[in-house]
Amino acid sequence: PPSFVSIYLNRTWIGLRFLRALRLMTVPDILQYLNILKTSTSIRLAQLISIFISVWLTAAGIIHLLENSGDPPYFKNSQVVSYWNCVYFLMVTMSTVGYGDIACVTALGRGFQVLFLLVGLAMFASCIPEIIDLIGTRPKYGGCYKNERGRRHIVVCGHITYESVSHFLKDFLHEDREDVDVEVVFLHRAEPDLEFEGLLKRQHTRVKYFQGSLMNAMDLERAKVHEADACLVLANKYCQDPDAEDAANIMRVISIKNYSDDIRVIIQLMQYHNKAYLLNIPSWDWKQGDDVICLAELKLGFIAQSCLAPGFSTMMANLFAMRSFKTSPDMAAWQNDYLQGTGCEMYTETLSPTFTGMSFSQASELCFVKLKLLLLAIEVKSDDGGDSKISINPRGAKIPANTVGFFIAQSAEEVKRAWFYCKACHEDVKDENQIKKCKCKNLATTKPGGPAQSSMVNATKPANNVKKNVSVKEEPKPNMNGRPTNKAAVQQKSAKMEVGIADDQAKDFDFEKTEMKYDSTGMFHWTPARAIEDCILDRNQAAMTVLNGHVVVCLFADPDSPLIGLRNLVMPLRASNFHYHELKHVVIVGSVDYIRREWKTLQNLPKISVLNGSPLSRADLRAVNVNLCDMCVILSAKVPSNDDPTLADKEAILASLNIKAMTFDDTIGVLSQNNGASDSLSPLGSPIVLQRKGSVYGANVPMITELVNDSNVQFLDQDDDDDPDTELYLTQPFACGTAFAVSVLDSLMSTTYFNQNALTLIRSLITGGATPELELILAEGAGLRGGYSTPETLSNRDRCRVGQISLFEGPLASFGEGGKYIDLFVAALRNYGMLCIGLYRFRDTANAFDASSKRYVITNPPTDFNLLPSDQVFVFIHWRGRKTSSV
Repeated sequence: PPSFVSIYLNRTWIGLRFLRALRLMTVPDILQYLNILKTSTSIRLAQLISIFISVWLTAAGIIHLLENSGDPPYFKNSQVVSYWNCVYFLMVTMSTVGYGDIACVTALGRGFQVLFLLVGLAMFASCIPEIIDLIGTRPKYGGCYKNERGRRHIVVCGHITYESVSHFLKDFLHEDREDVDVEVVFLHRAEPDLEFEGLLKRQHTRVKYFQGSLMNAMDLERAKVHEADACLVLANKYCQDPDAEDAANIMRVISIKNYSDDIRVIIQLMQYHNKAYLLNIPSWDWKQGDDVICLAELKLGFIAQSCLAPGFSTMMANLFAMRSFKTSPDMAAWQNDYLQGTGCEMYTETLSPTFTGMSFSQASELCFVKLKLLLLAIEVKSDDGGDSKISINPRGAKIPANTVGFFIAQSAEEVKRAWFYCKACHEDVKDENQIKKCKCKNLATTKPGGPAQSSMVNATKPANNVKKNVSVKEEPKPNMNGRPTNKAAVQQKSAKMEVGIADDQAKDFDFEKTEMKYDSTGMFHWTPARAIEDCILDRNQAAMTVLNGHVVVCLFADPDSPLIGLRNLVMPLRASNFHYHELKHVVIVGSVDYIRREWKTLQNLPKISVLNGSPLSRADLRAVNVNLCDMCVILSAKVPSNDDPTLADKEAILASLNIKAMTFDDTIGVLSQNNGASDSLSPLGSPIVLQRKGSVYGANVPMITELVNDSNVQFLDQDDDDDPDTELYLTQPFACGTAFAVSVLDSLMSTTYFNQNALTLIRSLITGGATPELELILAEGAGLRGGYSTPETLSNRDRCRVGQISLFEGPLASFGEGGKYIDLFVAALRNYGMLCIGLYRFRDTANAFDASSKRYVITNPPTDFNLLPSDQVFVFIHWRGRKTSSV
C-alpha cells in the first residue's frame, strides 16, 4: 500500500493506482459476454480504442509519479504536475506536436519519455488510422427508418440503380398523381454511387436509402417492412440470366413474406413460367393486393395487340405512364396531336348515383359528351359475393350503385367530375370545369323524395326497358358480361345448335374433329398437340403457300438463348373472341433449334408455321411474303453483352433496316386483295378485318421492333430528326407504334401500387383474356388443355377486343369527310356498340410526292377534333356471332 511505502521512503508516495487503467482492456470482452458487441467491426473498434486509452492513461500515470517524486536517492528535483496535465502532455508528445508548455525535468521522467516515444508513436501511428478507417467504414446508410411525420411508406428493393430508381421516382412522384403522401424507402446491399446520392439529396424529403439485405430479418426490421404499405421488388431487365434474376427476386419475396406475411408485395419478373413459383408461397394472396408484373408476358402481349391494331402498344404504354405534355406552336402539328394524347392517363373513380341504372353505352356517352371523360370499363361485382371482375365496354347490363369506372383523362382532378355529376344540378352546365360537388349530393342517398332521387329514377327508366329485353333472351346460366342480340338468341334456339360445335366453325369442320376447339376455360382457340416437324416449312414450301394478312415473327436467338415465352405473343392472337377464320397465321422465321425449346408451349395453338432460316435473309423474307403481312414483329432472345450493352439491338436494327430497303412485286397482293374483299363473314364488312394491298416498298411494311436499349431507337428511322437524348416516348418510331422497349413497363409498378385494378384491366386487354384459372393450369407446366364446349365456356367468347376501323370505307366512312370526333364516337357507340379510344393518322396528310406513309397515335382526341378519310380508329369491338356479323 502507498502508506507503507511513504513511511519507508520518509516522504509522500503517490502510488501505482494508475495501473488500474489497464483493466480497460477487458471492456471489449465484457461487452461481448453481454451480447452488446456482435459484428466484427464493432469488436475490433472496441479493442483498438480500449488498448489506446489504457496505454495512454497508464503512461500518463507513470510520468505523473516520476515527475512529482523526483530522482532518487534525494528526490530533490521534483515538480508539481497534475495527472490531467500529464495526460495532455503525453497526447501532445505522441502526436509529435510538442508545444513545450510542459516538460519533464527528472532524469527518470525523461528516460521514460524517450522509451515511450518509441512505443507510443508506433501505437499512435497504427491505431488511430485503423480506428478512423473502422469508423469511416461504418455504413453511412445504416440506422433505422423513423416515420416522424406519420406518413405511409413503401419499401423498394431488388435491382436498385440510378437509372431504375430515377425512372421509378419520376413516375411515382408525378405531379398528376393526387395526394402522393407516401415516403419511398430503398433497401439495397450496396452503397449508392455519387450520381445516385445526388438524386437522393434532391428528393430527401420523400426518399430514404438504407444499406442492407432483404434476406436479413434485422435489415427488414430497420426498414420497418412490417409497417410498410407495400413492398416493391424491381427486376434487372438487362440481366444475363433472366431465370437466375427471377429466382433471386422470388427468394426476396419469400424472405419478406416470412418476416411479415400480411404485407402487400408487387414484384417484377422477367419470365412468364416463373410466375408459377409465387403460387407456392403460402402467404402469397392475389386477393390481398399481391401482384406480379411479368415483363415478358406484357411486352409480348403489347406487341401482339399491335399486330391486331398497329400503334395500340404505344397508346397503352402512354396511358399507364404519368406524363405531362407541353405543346408548342414551333412543333409539327402531328407532334402536338401526339403529345396531347401522351398526357392522358388511366384513372378510377366511383360513378355518381346519377349513373345508376344506365347501360354502359349510355354512361360512356354521357361521360364523353358532357364530362369530357372517356369511360372504358366498369368493375362488376358478382351476385354471390365472390371476386369482382372488370368488364370492358360491356353490353346488355345496367350499372348498379357505387360502381367503380375506369377512365382516360388528363388528371385525377378531371375524373372527379364522374363522382360529382348530378343530373338535377349539372344537366344545363355547358362548361365541364364547372361540374363540382353540389349541395344535393347527399340527398341522393339520404332523402328518397328529393330532387336528386327523382332525376335518378328518370335516368333508370330506359335502362329498365333494356333489362326487360335482355331477360327474354337470357339462357339458364346467364353469368356473362354481355349477351348476344335477341335475333341471334332466337336463331340459336331454332337451330338447336349442338353443344360441341361453336357456331362460327360448324360449316368448316366435321363434328368429330371439333369437339374440343377451345381450351378448358373457353378463352383461347385450341388444337391437339402437333409435332414441330409438322409445322416446319422450307423456303420452297413457304413460297408456294399463299400467305396474306399474316404475322411474320423475325426471331434472333441462339440455340441456348433464354426462353422469351413466344406463347405470350401467340396466345392473344388466338383469343376465342375471334372467329377461327379471322385468326392471323403466325410464321416464325428463325432458328428451329431454339423454337423447338419453345414449342411445348405453342403446340396447342392453331395456325403456326416455322421457317428455319435467318430474319436477315431477303430470300427467306420473300418466301414468307413479308410484303403481304399484317405485321412484321422483330424480336431478339439473345443475351446482351456485358462489354457493350448498346449493341444488344444490333440484329433487330439490321433486320428492320433490311426490310425497309427491300422492293417487291405487287401482283399477288392485288389478287389477294380482290379475293379477300368478297369475304362476307367479316364483321361490319371490310373495315374491321382490314384487307391490305401488298407493299411495293419495304418501308411500307407494317413493322414493330422490340428494343433492349431505349437509346437505340434513333437508328430505326433514318428520316427522323430525333435528338439522341430524346426520351423514348417522344421519338418518332415510338409515336408511330413501330418500336417498343421493355423500359416502358417500369411505370406499371407505380400504377399497380396506386390502383390494383389497373393492372388487371391492362392484363385482360393485352393477354386476350388470361384468367386466374388459366394461370393455375399453365402453372402445371403441361400447356393449354382442351375443353368441351359448354354454354359456360362459349359465353366467354362474348367479350371485347381491340380493333381498327377505317374511315375510308364502311359504315363509318361518312365521318371521314370533315366529321368531328364526337359525332364519330356517339354514332359508333349507339349503332355498333363500339367504343372509340383514339386515332391512327398519317404523319403527312398532304399529297406531296415525298409524303411519308408513317402513321402516329392520337390517344382520346378532343371532342371537336377534325377527322380525315385516311384516319383509322382504335375501337373496342363486341364479339359477334356468325349470324350477326353482317349487322
